[in-house]
Amino acid sequence: MRRIQAGSALSAFGLGFTVPYLYVYVAGVRELGATTAGAVLAVFAMAALVVLPFSGRAIDRRGPVPVLLVAALLASVGALGMGLSGSVAAVVASAAVLGAGTAVMQPALATMIVWCSTPATRTRSFAMQFFLQNLGLGVGGLIGGQLVDESRPGSFVLLFSIEAVMFLVLAGIVLTVRMPGSPALKDARPGASRAGGVRALLGHKAMVQLCVLGFVLFFACYGQFESGLAAYGTEAAGIQPSTLGMALAANTAVIVVAQFVVLKFVERRRRSRVIAAVGLIWAVAWLVAGYAGLGHGSQAMATAAFVSTYALFGLGEAMLSPTVAPLVADLAPEEMVGQYNSAFALVKQLALAVGPAVGGPMGAALHGPYIVTFVLFSLGITVLALRLGKRLTPVQDQPSLAPKPSRVVARHEPVKETAAV
Repeated sequence: MRRIQAGSALSAFGLGFTVPYLYVYVAGVRELGATTAGAVLAVFAMAALVVLPFSGRAIDRRGPVPVLLVAALLASVGALGMGLSGSVAAVVASAAVLGAGTAVMQPALATMIVWCSTPATRTRSFAMQFFLQNLGLGVGGLIGGQLVDESRPGSFVLLFSIEAVMFLVLAGIVLTVRMPGSPALKDARPGASRAGGVRALLGHKAMVQLCVLGFVLFFACYGQFESGLAAYGTEAAGIQPSTLGMALAANTAVIVVAQFVVLKFVERRRRSRVIAAVGLIWAVAWLVAGYAGLGHGSQAMATAAFVSTYALFGLGEAMLSPTVAPLVADLAPEEMVGQYNSAFALVKQLALAVGPAVGGPMGAALHGPYIVTFVLFSLGITVLALRLGKRLTPVQDQPSLAPKPSRVVARHEPVKETAAV
């Protein structure tokens, strides 16, 4: 498990080097224009939508390790290609390969964590992964920002080369992992997959409800970070572009600081109610954002409110990481863990594609309706979470209720002979 977590963190570290600078690199450094830069970002997302429907079945049939190795190699090739590309065709093709590789890594890593954990330890394992990935992204972004120089294309080649190496390091680490024979998933091994697939997943009402809830979660939060909320902050609240970096840093800082404090709180409570509480916290976050842009306070107050919005989102994210991903694993039949993880990753990717398309124009021009819309979406999270809780078994909703294995060890006492009278 430690090796899996280390590899996941290093891959996030590599992504942090380049993802914040993709637009600037394509449009400015390679001088391919804003249209090409937008196309690259779209292709990066669309590649994930293309490969994710097939990755789950491959994970269940072949195992997560071979799939993750292929994905890491593809991502490495795509990253290096991005750094060396100088034409529109080359940069778009590299973005497609990079997007496909990084998309498949997510459900493959999640399945490896499931195989190496039990229902009792799964919550903490996914929380640790989320913590390390955010730490890796944050540190990678900070170091990348110090190395990058728009006047020197070579600095970007260095960034993409470092990213490519990190994916190769992930592949190397994965090669050293020996997957244990988990008693909880004794049948979930290559070759154990039975008929089912998409039809079986769509017939699982609890999983369908969780996917709908997941779409709303990602649409109302991650889908707005760098599009609608950023546009709203600059246009309505008068936030300086540099403040957006401070807000994202506050978001990451809250996740890193609060993750394990929140974990102790979450582990003893129903998952559905924790997710419902996240909806309420995010509703407050959107109201605070409303004050930043629609209130009549000073610029300093608006800035503080806007940064606080991102911090509140971070608190909600820290509460979600030990609940949603483990719940996907606990709902999955033993032979379909990869397909369930891939389906949920696909839902996330759809939300991240639709979120900016809807939120960007609204955040830039329709300030009041934008805030009202996402306050309602956040309250919708609470309603959907409580409805989902009615379809979960008590142990699925609260794993701490599962019977603990007995620690009593039988001891053999020698029989004492009675003295003859």
